[in-house]
Amino acid sequence: MDYVKLGNTGMDISPICLGCMSFGSAEGWVHNPWALNEEDSRAILKRALDLGVNFFDTANAYAYGNSEEILGRALKDYANRDEVVVATKVFVPMNKAPNGSGLSRKHILSQIDQSLKRLGMDYVDLYIIHRWDYNTPIEETKEALHDIVRAGKARYIGASAMYAWQFQKALHVAEKHGWTRFVSMQNHYNLIYREEEREMMPLCAEEGIAATPYSPLASGRLARDWSESTQRLETDPIAKQKYDASADSDKIIIERVGEIAAKHGVPRAHVALAWMLQKAPVVAPVIGATKLSHLETAIEALSVKLSSEEMSYLEEPYLPHPLVGLIPYGGQLLSARK
Repeated sequence: MDYVKLGNTGMDISPICLGCMSFGSAEGWVHNPWALNEEDSRAILKRALDLGVNFFDTANAYAYGNSEEILGRALKDYANRDEVVVATKVFVPMNKAPNGSGLSRKHILSQIDQSLKRLGMDYVDLYIIHRWDYNTPIEETKEALHDIVRAGKARYIGASAMYAWQFQKALHVAEKHGWTRFVSMQNHYNLIYREEEREMMPLCAEEGIAATPYSPLASGRLARDWSESTQRLETDPIAKQKYDASADSDKIIIERVGEIAAKHGVPRAHVALAWMLQKAPVVAPVIGATKLSHLETAIEALSVKLSSEEMSYLEEPYLPHPLVGLIPYGGQLLSARK
């Protein structure tokens, strides 16, 4: 495994990040009915460590904390804490009570302590705001995050899916006040959703921000033939929201992925991930895995290199897509349990 730096930081990460949204279950958590139990999750986490993966991404909201618990217990048993990089997130509703969500100082400081307790750790390496909070001044959010870093509860901070103007505003506020700066952007980006290339990716490149995109295989759509189906394809409401509307134009790209995969004699996932890994400022796509083969395929993709002609051939059919992943003003993300 050849490790890379997380943007302008000195921290080494594997060029594949294992996302943990597929791990854990909880009453009322309906986002991923295909998620794994702890025993099956641990098998994938152990294999990831054996393959050299040291970068793991979870969130307080994934199975309402059960994902953090599973990850924390597995890393305690299988890894040296100093050798792994752990990211978790805050924002999504954890309950329907007042102050049960968002990026207020009260919620952030409460949630970092609860996340650390579930993880069984003294600190996380990367603490990420899951989305933009329209109801809290960014100055309040940034100062709270800065205080968490100063307290030693997080080594770095990052952000996820938002408009580029929002991210730029957050960077400006940090610079203005001398607060801790965001070092990463976990955005929605893949071969069939490239809207981030308009503003967010150039901004990250200019500012030295590491891009760690989620959904690099478009919830599996880039990893299989158009006619194939899976439980997730049939049951994941968020994935349907993201990709169903553009299915007709996406089909052409998915077919081209198949053509190039056949040419190289590799699975389709290799081609989709190889394309992404050759797109600056991407440093480590966040991949989900519900089977050992999903993880192993992602690692194998690191050895695949595409020519400039192949890159252009994959990109040429792309048509503009409706924005998905970020929250428009007045929008909502998921629902909270009681």
